[in-house]
Amino acid sequence: MKPKFVLHRADISEDVHPEWQDSEPPLHIKEEEEDEEVALFKEEEEEQPPYIKKEVEEEPEHPCTEEKGVEHPYIKEEDEEELPSICVRLTRDDEGPSEGSRGVEPPSSSSYQHMTTEVDGDHQGGSQADDLLAPLSDSDDTLSHGDDDNKEEESERDMTSHNDKRWKCSQCGKAYVYKSCFRQHMRIHTGENPFVCSVCGKRFLEKGSLTKHTRTHTGEKPFACSVCDQRFSQKGSLRKHTITHTGDKPFTCSVCGQRFSEKGNLINHTRTHTGEKLFACSHCDQKFYEKGSLTRHARTHTGEKPFICTDCGQRFSEKGSLRKHTRTHTGEKPFVCSVCGKTFSWKGSLTKHTRTHTGEKPFACTDCGQRFSRKGSLRRHTRTHTGEKPFACSVCDQRFSWKGSLRKHTITHTGDKPFTCSVCGQRFSQKGNLIKHTRTHTGEKPFACSHCDQKFYEKGSLTRHTITHTGEKPFTCTDCGQRFSEKGSLTKHTRTHTGEKPFVCSVCGKRFLEKGSLTRHTRTHTGEKPFACTDCGQQFSRKGSLRRHTRTHTGEKPFACSVCDQRFSQKGSLRKHTIIHTGDKPFTCLACGQRFSQKGNLIQHTRTHTGEKPFACSHCDQKFYEKGSLTKHTRTHTGEKPFTCTDCGQRFSEKGSLTKHTRTHTGEKPFTCTDCGQRFSWKGQLRTHTRTHTGEKPLFVAGAY
Repeated sequence: MKPKFVLHRADISEDVHPEWQDSEPPLHIKEEEEDEEVALFKEEEEEQPPYIKKEVEEEPEHPCTEEKGVEHPYIKEEDEEELPSICVRLTRDDEGPSEGSRGVEPPSSSSYQHMTTEVDGDHQGGSQADDLLAPLSDSDDTLSHGDDDNKEEESERDMTSHNDKRWKCSQCGKAYVYKSCFRQHMRIHTGENPFVCSVCGKRFLEKGSLTKHTRTHTGEKPFACSVCDQRFSQKGSLRKHTITHTGDKPFTCSVCGQRFSEKGNLINHTRTHTGEKLFACSHCDQKFYEKGSLTRHARTHTGEKPFICTDCGQRFSEKGSLRKHTRTHTGEKPFVCSVCGKTFSWKGSLTKHTRTHTGEKPFACTDCGQRFSRKGSLRRHTRTHTGEKPFACSVCDQRFSWKGSLRKHTITHTGDKPFTCSVCGQRFSQKGNLIKHTRTHTGEKPFACSHCDQKFYEKGSLTRHTITHTGEKPFTCTDCGQRFSEKGSLTKHTRTHTGEKPFVCSVCGKRFLEKGSLTRHTRTHTGEKPFACTDCGQQFSRKGSLRRHTRTHTGEKPFACSVCDQRFSQKGSLRKHTIIHTGDKPFTCLACGQRFSQKGNLIQHTRTHTGEKPFACSHCDQKFYEKGSLTKHTRTHTGEKPFTCTDCGQRFSEKGSLTKHTRTHTGEKPFTCTDCGQRFSWKGQLRTHTRTHTGEKPLFVAGAY
């Protein structure tokens, strides 16, 4: 008597075939056979498996019967499901019924044959897989259809051969019970993708993958969260989302104890311990822990951008990038800071922001130990040690350590200023500069010092200010060892060793060590004076000049002499005054040997030897040795009198004239004769008086001014 076989449907979880839940049944299961096969094919109502499969990364456990110990070579595509299974489990009667099959009658041989024929009929026309078939017995017609009289006999023969795994892959040695499973497996080797999207033409290995892909065109989201009603196009996505409500993390790393909500994440994490990188790029030698990483990397070679924004048409190589971009249209900011309530469009932005509350700096430099709150900041910092400059200008070949520096530099070639202030219309080449500028209108100072109550418009200003408390000078010159609190100061200092002057005036060709020096110099050509006094309206070409001028209104004198406590409104004035105590004259004229306490005085003196008069009046042909002389002279043309006496309102064209006039109100006589002690209000009066003692006759030099 021949042994009987009981046919059971494979226990396939929804993880393997989510597309079967809401779509038509597979081809091999026909609805019209319900009466005979409903008991056979009805699945048990089992609980969801205790794991959640990661859709993108995890290698599936193939449902078809395989050789024990042979790893399945199939690697699932980034957004595709596992192979649809038509496999069934065969159980001998003498082994006893399996769980889930008790009470189920074996199907008729005709219905069994009909089922297998439907599956194999997927590619009856002959596929590339047919050339690779390697049955283990002499007969290649395991699933043939005989006459009605022989159906039962052939059905039993088929079952016996299936149990022996007759279909073996000649490429990798894997064996299968069913020819249809074998055909599906062979597509991995042949590269056959028989399922085609009718909208975009993209091809897929499996019908379920095509079903899911189609939803990207239709926008269908059939899976809804029972807690928050959020909808998803894939059941796996819903499953992952559900964990955000439950917080369940059932998968634990046996090495470090870290817990994960998805099994795929655990598998990927485990590779960080083992160092295993299974996924190799076919274009270069790079390898990856996860297939998704390989897929994204491969697009850097192919340039493929399969994800398209439906609002503006912009294309992206990664789905996550499209999702982030979409929020720029919707304004959605789903990530909320639990401390201050600030919302963000991206999770990464929230993570970085949170560190401003916690002070966490998880990224440490292996060279100097400096710590950073962002990985990118560490990467840029590392280049200060290595000297690496990976970013090159396509116009002049100048190289930069940071991409942002290259971007800023490129604007010097294009002159582009795409960012405009909505308040005053001023234009900027960089968005960051616009943001900083806007704060001058709003008065916002978001950066507060933790040591004092001072606040700042810019983070860089806070960083520099903080160093005044800590005294830290982290930047060291490799030539002389001098240390600096700011990197920019070190960069400028380094040029004093190299002699580099990278900033060139486009008008006269003069070169400068610093960009700021070039900017200020350029205004001597353009006549631009962008800085205006809010008290009197006087305009200046330099911000520092405005700051010093403002003190003439406020009376502020922040610079004090350490010897006599005399205070000054300008730092330069203090420096000049200090020389009175020291008598130091470090600057010597090479022509006549005369010594000067200030470099500016030496420069002006040198012109008396060379005859150079670089400052020309725009109203007449007169030229001058000093800029101050030109300024005074220009007022004889314009009639400008910017200096006003606060006592009587009289106006003067020169500051010195105002100073002398003020003494007529105060009675001050600061100039004393060393011979007789007589005091004078003006220095010129003292000079004239002194000659009465010395008998000296004044010398007049023609054209001195």
